[in-house]
Amino acid sequence: MGKKPKVKKSGTVQKVIKPLYPQVPEKAEIAVEGANHLYREIRIDNALEDDKGEKVKLKEGAPVEITVEADPKDTVSETTTEKHTPKAKRSA
Repeated sequence: MGKKPKVKKSGTVQKVIKPLYPQVPEKAEIAVEGANHLYREIRIDNALEDDKGEKVKLKEGAPVEITVEADPKDTVSETTTEKHTPKAKRSA
């Protein structure tokens, strides 16, 4: 199987959000660099594993890297997308 198409973006942990209830996981709010202003923050469970399998958490201000990847069957080439994008109408 070939490599999955992917993109990497840099980000920064803006804040760590403590849960109101103990059974709810703590969240890390991450600002994604280069994302649209209204959509640049994402929130994830603040639960990671290090290379030894130990549970760790992100700290506020920590630089992070976000990777988005997909199966090749779930993507289209950029040229295919351009063919199906409607052209802007010209005004007379």
